[in-house]
Amino acid sequence: MIEFRDTVYMTRGRTGLIIGGAFGLAFIAVNAGAAAPLTVPMRLLAIAAFVGLFFASRPPAAGAGADATARTEPAAPAARTAFGRRYWLVVAAEAVAALAGLFLTARVFHAPHLAVACIALVVGVHFFALAAVWRQTSLHVLGAAMTACGAAGLLLGVAGAGAAAVSAVAGIAPGVLLLASAWWSALAARPRAAL
Repeated sequence: MIEFRDTVYMTRGRTGLIIGGAFGLAFIAVNAGAAAPLTVPMRLLAIAAFVGLFFASRPPAAGAGADATARTEPAAPAARTAFGRRYWLVVAAEAVAALAGLFLTARVFHAPHLAVACIALVVGVHFFALAAVWRQTSLHVLGAAMTACGAAGLLLGVAGAGAAAVSAVAGIAPGVLLLASAWWSALAARPRAAL
């Protein structure tokens, strides 16, 4: 938790939303070239969605009701451990799996255009592990959707589809899913009066 003069700026929950949004932005920015002539508008929309998420996930202003005191009180024990050892083990396993997948797609199968599908698949699977670590079953939905995008991208590539199709299914779609999920969580966490 990052505080300045009794105001909380970054809780672990908000940090998670910003991380998810940043990865969504990255997926879209890197793969939007597959959607020409919509490349620039798509990247601009992704940037706007990420910047908006940063502000939408802020704690409510002082005097915004019962939740106003939550900004300055210490986080609950479960929230304090959200980025603990088990989280970092999941991230380490994700990194190893992603690197192995990148090696296989580029060096063994000589299909570097499938790298994005491999990454989407690994990121999707990692959400199942995070759901268990954080006891957040809602992450299963995001995990299933991301995993399906990655698997579909791999199947498209194996079936002979071009890099543009793989990038759209396994790059742009997962980026939209990540940004939409982060926005959904940010809005659900806001008090009704703040909306």
